[in-house]
Amino acid sequence: MKASTRTREPLSRERILAAALRLVEQHGVEALSMRNLATELGVEAMSLYNHVANKDAVLDGITEVVLSRMDVPPPTSDWRHDARALGAAFRREALAHPRTAPLCLTRQLQSGPSLPLTETALDILRRAGFDAKGAVHALRALLAYLVGTLLRDVGAGPTFSGLDPAGMAERERVLVATGLPRVTESAAYLSVCRHEAEYGFGLELMIDALGQQLSPGYSKTPGSPSAPREP
Repeated sequence: MKASTRTREPLSRERILAAALRLVEQHGVEALSMRNLATELGVEAMSLYNHVANKDAVLDGITEVVLSRMDVPPPTSDWRHDARALGAAFRREALAHPRTAPLCLTRQLQSGPSLPLTETALDILRRAGFDAKGAVHALRALLAYLVGTLLRDVGAGPTFSGLDPAGMAERERVLVATGLPRVTESAAYLSVCRHEAEYGFGLELMIDALGQQLSPGYSKTPGSPSAPREP
């Protein structure tokens, strides 16, 4: 009998990270271990360490993979448009990987795809008119909003997301039953969160607030981070 000519694909960091991303998206971050990853790849666990240092390195790696897939839009002459477009690109890629998204949103990466994204965001804000320090403050404010909304959206159940009408009706009934006047009058709106609409509403508030800080004559409490300097 002829020996099989089929050869196994060589193990590599790229192949390991692809399998890890697949494992997380199928079963959640809690299912990721070096043993489970080795089983997914059909190799011995010890062979993984020739390509990745440990589980933390794998977590950083799959975060880098997701971020590297972002379709970063080219700059225009309108910083507001560019801020919206960059936020939309980040949000789109995160929502495409709902179980990996919390990693992308919370892990502190010091290299790889995260720094070019930081460069792009800071360039948008510098072109808007912020100085270097103000651009960092603005970036962190926008990032806090983006991360917060994404964590809410990927963690929301079908009732809160509007995909379960019966559940929404029950949630509204419970809210009305509290007897709290403001909660009762808003129960129909509190019972559901239309994620894209809420994200867009909040983002426009953030962009408008940043734009006001760049307007001539804008005043803040002296000594605050973005307060204009005295001439």
